[in-house]
Amino acid sequence: MEDHLHKRDHAGVQDFVLLEDYRNPEAFLDNLKKRFHEDLIYTYIGPVLVSINPYHELDIYNHDVIHSYKNVNFYELPPHVFAIADSSYRNMRGESRDQCILISGESGSGKTEASKKILLYIAASSTHSRDVERVKDRLLESNPLLEAFGNAKTTRNDNSSRFGKYMDIQFDYKGAPVGGHILNYLLEKSRVVHQAPGERNFHVFYQLLVGAAPLTLKQLHLDAGPEKYFYLNQGEDNSLQTMGDQANWRAVQHSLDVLDFSQEQQKALFSIVGSVLHLGNVKFDSDEKSDMARVTNPEIVATIAELLGCSEKMLLSALQHRTIEANNEKMKSPLTVDQALYARDALAKGIYDRLFTWIVHKVNSSLSNRCKHRCNLMGLLDIYGFEIFQVNCFEQFCINYCNEKLQQLFIELTLKSEQEEYQKEGIQWEPVEYFNNKIICDLIEAKPLGIISVLDEECLRPGDTTDMTFLSKLVTTIGKHPHFISHSVADTSTRKTIQRDEFRLLHYAGDVTYNIKGFLDKNNDLLFRDLKETMTESKNPITSECFTKEELNSKKRPDTAATQFKTSLAQLMVILMSKEPAYVRCIKPNDYKRAGQFDERIIHHQVKYLGLMENLRVRRAGFAYRRPYELFLKRYKSLCPATWPHYSGSARDGVHALVSHLGYGDDDYRIGKTKIFIRFPRVLFATEDAFQKRKHELATQIQAKYRCFHQRKKYLRMRISAILIQCHWRRVLAQRLLKRRRWAAGIVRKFVKGFKYRNEPECDENREFVKFTKMNWLQRLAVAAPKSILDKSWIVAPRLLQETSGLLQKLNTKNLVLRYVKKTSPAQKIQMQQKVVAERLFKGKKDVYISSVKDHFVDSRIAVHHESLKNQLLRQVNETVKYCIYVTKYDRHGYKSRKRVLFLTDTTLYVVEEKEFKIKDRVPYDLISSIQTSSLMDGLFVVVVTSKEENGSKEDQKQIERGDIILQSDHIIETLTRFTMIANKENVLKIATGGTINHDLTSGKQGCIEFIKGDNYLVKKGKNGQLLVVDGSSSNALIGSELGMMTDRTI
Repeated sequence: MEDHLHKRDHAGVQDFVLLEDYRNPEAFLDNLKKRFHEDLIYTYIGPVLVSINPYHELDIYNHDVIHSYKNVNFYELPPHVFAIADSSYRNMRGESRDQCILISGESGSGKTEASKKILLYIAASSTHSRDVERVKDRLLESNPLLEAFGNAKTTRNDNSSRFGKYMDIQFDYKGAPVGGHILNYLLEKSRVVHQAPGERNFHVFYQLLVGAAPLTLKQLHLDAGPEKYFYLNQGEDNSLQTMGDQANWRAVQHSLDVLDFSQEQQKALFSIVGSVLHLGNVKFDSDEKSDMARVTNPEIVATIAELLGCSEKMLLSALQHRTIEANNEKMKSPLTVDQALYARDALAKGIYDRLFTWIVHKVNSSLSNRCKHRCNLMGLLDIYGFEIFQVNCFEQFCINYCNEKLQQLFIELTLKSEQEEYQKEGIQWEPVEYFNNKIICDLIEAKPLGIISVLDEECLRPGDTTDMTFLSKLVTTIGKHPHFISHSVADTSTRKTIQRDEFRLLHYAGDVTYNIKGFLDKNNDLLFRDLKETMTESKNPITSECFTKEELNSKKRPDTAATQFKTSLAQLMVILMSKEPAYVRCIKPNDYKRAGQFDERIIHHQVKYLGLMENLRVRRAGFAYRRPYELFLKRYKSLCPATWPHYSGSARDGVHALVSHLGYGDDDYRIGKTKIFIRFPRVLFATEDAFQKRKHELATQIQAKYRCFHQRKKYLRMRISAILIQCHWRRVLAQRLLKRRRWAAGIVRKFVKGFKYRNEPECDENREFVKFTKMNWLQRLAVAAPKSILDKSWIVAPRLLQETSGLLQKLNTKNLVLRYVKKTSPAQKIQMQQKVVAERLFKGKKDVYISSVKDHFVDSRIAVHHESLKNQLLRQVNETVKYCIYVTKYDRHGYKSRKRVLFLTDTTLYVVEEKEFKIKDRVPYDLISSIQTSSLMDGLFVVVVTSKEENGSKEDQKQIERGDIILQSDHIIETLTRFTMIANKENVLKIATGGTINHDLTSGKQGCIEFIKGDNYLVKKGKNGQLLVVDGSSSNALIGSELGMMTDRTI
């Protein structure tokens, strides 16, 4: 992490703990904004990860990134959700402690994506075997299936989780996933029958209609258009911007296969989904004489009965009648149209809710752990975020209650427990004020005056109870509570914002106004007994499991929806409290799901209710690491000779000795009553790195002892065997040596004879020698042959290969020349042509030529910021520029230097002002009679302007009257060479060897330029009024391409 601190001004700090002004929320937001605009969506607050939704894909989750975060210290790499996953995974493996990762934030902040990335990392980083891969696949494939049935599009999120999910992943002692278990909470089943404008029903309905094969749709009696179904067309928007229903349908099909759903179960599953769609299209009316409801399209009821495998007659009767029991007598009562619609919707919600629960149980069965050994657990909580809609109903009340409980857990496990632990351990602590939302949780769940208790009481109370009586009861019981407001108890200004059928709770995340319409019905969650009896007779294997006859026979009244949710939340809190938590706090940057848009008002609100500032103050005031003395000493005692291998004193004294040996500073740690506290992560990392290194040393010592014993034993066996083998082997070696020596003597004799007859014609005596001589020379030639056309060396050939050597040398030279020619590019050829011209013009004539040879000639030497001015000039003169360079012009009135730019076009030489590119001199090449320069190291040259025609243009005559042009170029060889080639006038170049150049001034006057050698390059007006040029050739400080001249122009 320290490697990236130099980027903090541009991209912020990677850990908010490193902020200088850490108490200022504006500094917090500014750091978050800097990182967001650089697509750095993750930032730490100590061990807490803050994640901001980018609303577009980032390439930071590939295999290489996963591999880089494996087994790396938490702060060693930039913040990432993979770092949280790796830290929890390693803590679970290394210390055998159950872990949980709590992902929280508003709807649309990216919680579901974060949970999927954590599962992806765990699957990729754990061990691999056939059984382990099976479990990994099922863990990953559970997501598409549950998202299809439990997620939906809302106005804030295209893939909003409309249920809560807690997943426990089970690991064996090797850290391999061996099973899992999922708990689901409060599916928003009202979405099955109603959606707000701009929202959709659950994804699976649209995926089925868009992705299923025509034969499947025909079997389910469905059409492909979602707008044909009442349960799908209320939101008036069936499209998704960030997801594809057809691709997701294929993913669901694959998930069902991986999770062991049989073909029969899949058929039954989608039959239920289809039946729910058909239920929405069942219509009722009543005759004029009575209010009895009557189904107007019984053919749809027949289709539903076919799909659910139940009696059409029973289903039709249950949709139109209700059995009432009075005085131990049962009688059927007809339903009104409103009651029939309620019964229809209640059946659709009940079927879908129980189907979803069945799917979760089936997934759990597929993920069940077959291992009998003890397993470690890693929990992953992905639950709906805090919601504030235009109209907030019973579902939002339950969802926000859940978020209150999670915030309370966060307070208890981080802020409150942090302070209490320091106080308990006797560590000096800087108190941090925070809002404890227990008062809101008690307002909702306390007995007997909590909102849930009042709601249950009103549901169970006999008599005419309505949503308004429930609101009146709330006003009576908790109307004076500081976090409760209704129309009747609000002040005058607040009353204008609350309707008479609404109440407002002041949540930790903000004020939410709830409309009480439907609170009692949704809490009762009643499904008429006639419909339950019909479902128990279903031949559909899933429906028959979801609706059991035992449920009908039970006399116990089921708990209300709010009480069930409250109980499951309490159980979830117990589960989370039993594990070591890690936190991912998700933030959405704007309400419009747009990439790159950072809304500070919305983000400031989320930072506030997520308690991030309080958490930051706690981290800055506290210590990054703490462990009981026994555990710390047990882990790190090997680092100190006084504590290794056993320490006889108390654990506290042992830790004292250990930290003293490790050289901890006085401010690096504190000693509590039962624990050691380490303030800085770097201190802990240094200790851990030393421990990892020490483990290798200890392992090496153990290996050395064992290897010594093992090798000694092996050595004694091998020694006996070696003695026996040596006896026989030495005889074999002696025989082989004799054979080799005889063969070698024959070869030596043959070559001695060959050497003697080497100059004779080829015969039996010298044939082998001659053959060897040729081969040896060719091998040496292959290594030593010239590799460059400039290399003229050639190894000496024996006398019998003299002719061959000459032919090969010519062939090699020809081949090198051909290769060099083929490698030469058109640009290099042009360079060579220019260099050849420069050599012809200047070699041996001007001293500065030698230093110009190594540099390439270029077409332009002007800076980038002058390109626009150059283009303007081109449009003005309407010519093609062949060459341009910065020059210094010495005027005809006192030789004052002027910064100019020289342009060479096809026909004309231009000298323009450097600042605005205003043309100062325009000289057609026909007017240039010569260009004169000295033979020294200077860069000065004179353009002599005359006219051969008496009747030239006025502009030409004016230019001639102004006299010759005196220019200085830092690249004079390049400049003059390019001029002669562009103007095709090599003969105009004159090199003055006499030390002076005469030139014309304005109005026909004459001037003289004197050139001398000296230590430093200098151009100035001499005492005699003439221009004096000192070439600086005596100085050893000449640098640059041609001259040692400095320029203040930036290229």
